[in-house]
Amino acid sequence: MNTSSLLPRRRRNEVQEHFASQLIQREATRSQPAPYSPGLTPIVSNLRPHCLARERLRLWRPLVSRSDANPEGQSISLPEADVKRVFEVLSRAWADGTHETYGSGLLVYHVFCDLRNIPESQRAPASSILMSSFIASLAGSYSASAISNYVHGICAWHTLHGVTWQLDKKEMDALLKGAERLAPPSSKRKKRRPFTVGLICKVSEKLNLNDSFDAAVFACLTTCFYAAARLGEFTVPRLDSFNPTEHVTRQSLRVEKDRNGLEITVLHLPRTKSAQVDGEDVYWSRQEGPSDPYAALENHLRVNEPLDNQHLFTYKHKTGLRPLTKQAFLKRIATAAREAGEEPLQGHGIRIGATLEYLLRGVSFEAMKVLGRWASDAFIRYLRKHAQIMAPYIQANPELHQAFSHLVMSGNSTQGRR
Repeated sequence: MNTSSLLPRRRRNEVQEHFASQLIQREATRSQPAPYSPGLTPIVSNLRPHCLARERLRLWRPLVSRSDANPEGQSISLPEADVKRVFEVLSRAWADGTHETYGSGLLVYHVFCDLRNIPESQRAPASSILMSSFIASLAGSYSASAISNYVHGICAWHTLHGVTWQLDKKEMDALLKGAERLAPPSSKRKKRRPFTVGLICKVSEKLNLNDSFDAAVFACLTTCFYAAARLGEFTVPRLDSFNPTEHVTRQSLRVEKDRNGLEITVLHLPRTKSAQVDGEDVYWSRQEGPSDPYAALENHLRVNEPLDNQHLFTYKHKTGLRPLTKQAFLKRIATAAREAGEEPLQGHGIRIGATLEYLLRGVSFEAMKVLGRWASDAFIRYLRKHAQIMAPYIQANPELHQAFSHLVMSGNSTQGRR
């Protein structure tokens, strides 16, 4: 079917040139797929059922998928159930949020192919010239990070369905670098400012800690901050997505004592970015002042009384009990920040602020690396990425500034030798 039959002729050229600039709305709160955007509507195909973005990686199929043949083309007698099991295990390699991002990329890719009448047999395996043309068409309309995510999504789609992915990496990297230089100013994120203890205290003054929702939000904020954790580890992406085997519950909490007899609150995260199977522990201790995570959590547990098997930050709602979603958390914190005369910050600013707070308290870089659960190279990259935020504060402490510079420069020299 020719793509032009789906669109008025006078609009076809406009769509071809402009479709890459259309924003793909995230479906975090949906259980049913929304209609496609006008400029991002693929040709109807049995290979691509209309589904949620997070389901496309699994449900959208290439023309030829995984076979039970060896590289020489000889059939290997495997039960069909074994081949399906490979698919099921592979599909768990990516987190839910990654599935959603990659699904958005797949939509853009197939609309691109539709508009250029690319046959199904040439979409997977994708050739270098096709992928190069795809990247070049997006450059100047999308951010470099979005384009990179889309390319990784198409690669993941190939991998999941057993299709060979063999592209010229140097050419891909060069194209992505060019796309970064051509990215429109509107696509570039503002520098992520850090949360501070002072800001958290100001936010607390604008919250009603006797209100079930506000109590859960503030407990989540202070816990996430002093545990130096990712916000996504303490919240759920959607109201219907809570899973006790993947998300924190009240049962995940325990209190331990260090060798000096001081109490430490420990929370087991069943599944994290770097520990998909066994999860990881995060921990924090009492703090002075209104930002004390122990007091905030104790208040939340008193107000909302979540059960052991419920999400830790479950709160009472007029429709029943609800797990705390990331979107609801950020919206409430933004409102409270504005009421306090502050600019709303992004969720990642919690982890930046926690890192900065602990460093300024004299925690060593090595100890901070353990607390934040970073691999060595990842921590160095993290420090370099946020150096413009951290350095002015760290420079106030000559010893810390020297250690910061040494660690980052060592990381640069190590990468240079690779």
